[in-house]
Amino acid sequence: MTPTEVLQKYWGYPAFRPGQEEIIDAVMAGRDTLALLPTGGGKSVCFQVPAVALPGVTIVVCPLIALMKDQVRQLKARGIIAEAIYSGLRHQDIDRILDNAVYGKTKLLYLSPERLRTELAQVRIAKMNVSLIAVDEAHCISQWGYDFRPPYLRIAEIREALPRVPVIAVTATATPEVVLDIQENLKFRPNALIVQQSFGRDNLAYVVRRPGGKERQMLKVLEGVPGSSIVYVRSRGLTKKLALLLRRNGINAASYHAGLEPKEKDERQDAWIRGDLRVIVATNAFGMGIDKPNVRSVIHYGPPDSPEAYFQEAGRGGRDGKMSYGIMLYGDGDGERLRQHWRDSFPDLAEIRRVYRALGSYLQIATGVGEGVAYDFDVVEFSNRFEFDVRPALAGLKALERAGYILLTDAVHQPAKIRFLVTKERLYDYQIKNRHTEKLIKTILRTTHGSFLEPVRIDEGALANFLKVPIQQLQRTLVTMATGEVVEYFPQKDDPQVIFLENRVKPEHLHIDQQAYKFLKDRHEIRIETMIAYCSKDLTCRSVLFLQYFGEADAVPCGICDVCRSQTTSTASITPRALYTMIQQKLTEGSNLKVEEVITAYGNVHRPTTTEALERLLREGLVIRQGDQLKRP
Repeated sequence: MTPTEVLQKYWGYPAFRPGQEEIIDAVMAGRDTLALLPTGGGKSVCFQVPAVALPGVTIVVCPLIALMKDQVRQLKARGIIAEAIYSGLRHQDIDRILDNAVYGKTKLLYLSPERLRTELAQVRIAKMNVSLIAVDEAHCISQWGYDFRPPYLRIAEIREALPRVPVIAVTATATPEVVLDIQENLKFRPNALIVQQSFGRDNLAYVVRRPGGKERQMLKVLEGVPGSSIVYVRSRGLTKKLALLLRRNGINAASYHAGLEPKEKDERQDAWIRGDLRVIVATNAFGMGIDKPNVRSVIHYGPPDSPEAYFQEAGRGGRDGKMSYGIMLYGDGDGERLRQHWRDSFPDLAEIRRVYRALGSYLQIATGVGEGVAYDFDVVEFSNRFEFDVRPALAGLKALERAGYILLTDAVHQPAKIRFLVTKERLYDYQIKNRHTEKLIKTILRTTHGSFLEPVRIDEGALANFLKVPIQQLQRTLVTMATGEVVEYFPQKDDPQVIFLENRVKPEHLHIDQQAYKFLKDRHEIRIETMIAYCSKDLTCRSVLFLQYFGEADAVPCGICDVCRSQTTSTASITPRALYTMIQQKLTEGSNLKVEEVITAYGNVHRPTTTEALERLLREGLVIRQGDQLKRP
């Protein structure tokens, strides 16, 4: 099928969005491609559609387990065969997934960059018919980026084994330095295509409010802007507090954070997507991969620590093209809190070594081993045992992650699995001798497929409800059956994990590149100060500030943010006389003045009125147009 036919069959869209077709055509022609599209711009389609249209398998490198699992789930729902390999999977499952890809039974294979570099993965990839390599969240490959992941630097190694396979890298947030880094670090070929749409959003108004009381202001915003909303906060406790406050004020709301049970997360997310919940109050664990078009407001209860993070989160509003608002609530202490968080996030080398030593003891890893192994990890228990405060302990772990020694993951939900180890005849005998297991076994056999061949997923909660027994009793029964070698049983897990990317070394041999560490610290400070300036100053159009940060030097005022509205409150002020005065002033300041610069001087929202006023000045001969320039008569 052609890419358009793939889009129509599996996605149900009649045509591609602006920019997508050019990107996909380049990929189909075998060119390396970098796609810089705004949040909600359809980045995943740019590699998923070619993956289906091309023969063989597409390898997708992605840093976030939750995002991988969500994309795989959506692809399978469309009838596209996709799989993901991430930390916590059993060796047998990894082996099976890789084999399926080798034998052509998989179209998209998602891997974390850490898994990509393992010997097992590299040996199998060499046997696959790989047609495309896709790098999602490509900004992670750059030290200039806000979410630098050292393992991303190793992605280019796969190109040596697959020299003819093109690469597509996609991201929604990249400064000019990051754009150059992506191309260099992925070893883009000379005929590469770079497609960069403007990150500007004509229908998204950025607003900053510095209220005396954030709660009251939040309620006022939700009263004034009807429709679906996200409220972003920095702590789990605050998600619960604000959701309760909203419900008490008649607004249907729920909290969302990484600590919720997976089933509860899914239920709340689905209810919000359907519109049964108007507001979701969430930490930044919410939103990645979710495509809800009609979000009318995204409220931040305080600033995140980078323009990139804010731009992505606020950009989840108004994907349907209708007017929406990104609203920042900024308090007196928020700026200092960001600066303190920055200082705490970069501990000195002695503290990093102390955390590393404690981590090895906590996980009981001997020096010289541990590489590639995933360990369940409870940061609170770890901190209590070794007498750390949780925040400095996390900072030390993050420093180790930035240096490439470990990887921290969020809580990973792994459903329970079971496989029968005996024949059907022996299983029948077991039921006769253990009557209390009969209904359980029959239910598993009736509701699963292939449970004698490989581990199959079971929903322990649903099983317990159906059998009318406590879930703990069900789990004890399964453990007993596993002890008797009737089944192979893998209990459900919902634990965060830490993965050693290198074998454990002695703490005194821990190498932290101090120059690189200082570079990352300084870059982080710049991002912090940019966010503080955004929140505390009202001199520049909010959209222009963001767009210039991302390298769009010619960005024009949006006309709809709070700064623009305060400067131009109505079209009545855009008269030919006012425009003539502005033009004369500009011509006095410099010799060149572009027509487009004048037309957009009051923002795109007032473009028609400004154009009409300029045309009158030209008809009356008060100014002269020469090409795209304006001159004095």
